[in-house]
Amino acid sequence: EIRLVESGGGSVQAGGSLRLSCAASGFTLTTHCMGWFRQTPGNERERVAHISTIAVTTYANSVKGRFTISRDDAKNTLYLQMNSLKPEDTAMYMCAAKIGTCYLADDRDFNYWGQGTQVTVSS
Repeated sequence: EIRLVESGGGSVQAGGSLRLSCAASGFTLTTHCMGWFRQTPGNERERVAHISTIAVTTYANSVKGRFTISRDDAKNTLYLQMNSLKPEDTAMYMCAAKIGTCYLADDRDFNYWGQGTQVTVSS
């Protein structure tokens, strides 16, 4: 069974940091494009970052320079290090997996999703 389980969310003041984790089971991260997404009620889902099978990373402009996506292949776990957090980063954060390449991947191409972890940033 393929599962993605996020953890690490919480409440933090603006300027603070959090590290999100996404533990994967039932498949290997290195064969999938892995992404972090976020969504707030009434708004569209935003792809925050993704990492390819060969560990090439891509970021949304809104988080570039503040967030870092990475993975630990031995632990089969995906991470999102979030620094210099802003109130507008408040959202439910979810990890997702898409088999194969990240190239030209649409959000609808991501097959597997976790339940999400809430991040709240106060001013």
